[in-house]
Amino acid sequence: MANNDLGLLALRLGIGGTLVAHGAQKLFGAFGGGGIEGTAGAMHAMGFRPGKRNAVLAGLSEAGGGALLTLGLATPVGGASAAAAMAAASVVHKPNGFFVTSGGFEYPAVLGLASVALAIGGPGRYSLDAATGHVFNKRWTTALALAAAGVGAYATIKARQETVAAEAEQD
Repeated sequence: MANNDLGLLALRLGIGGTLVAHGAQKLFGAFGGGGIEGTAGAMHAMGFRPGKRNAVLAGLSEAGGGALLTLGLATPVGGASAAAAMAAASVVHKPNGFFVTSGGFEYPAVLGLASVALAIGGPGRYSLDAATGHVFNKRWTTALALAAAGVGAYATIKARQETVAAEAEQD
């Protein structure tokens, strides 16, 4: 059992840390990112309206969800939040195919899948959820978090698709 717990810790640290860094690019301009203003412009150009609100939500979903995953605290909420952001990112990259080398959706899809797996599978013994008796890591919180994230991701993706279609029609 200890090997499984160490494996979950390694996965949480890797996926969570990557998401924190990815979100920090959007929120703070860290690691060469655009910060809120630069990300807002990029989000607007990708069809996410309003760009600034979507930049903040994406950054918070990634950085916040990643932080929760890294700590193993409220793991279902962290995993669901990160997965929702990665679902929207995957849709943006889908026209480029699967592989990241051609701008495809491989990278956000893997981050999203790992986030969902952690939300469902739990954080393991070496986590703040375990230390707190799993008060924020229950079956119902997992179901609720994944359902809410799914609804949010669906609404965001649908609104973007409508914007992109309307702009293509104008051209």
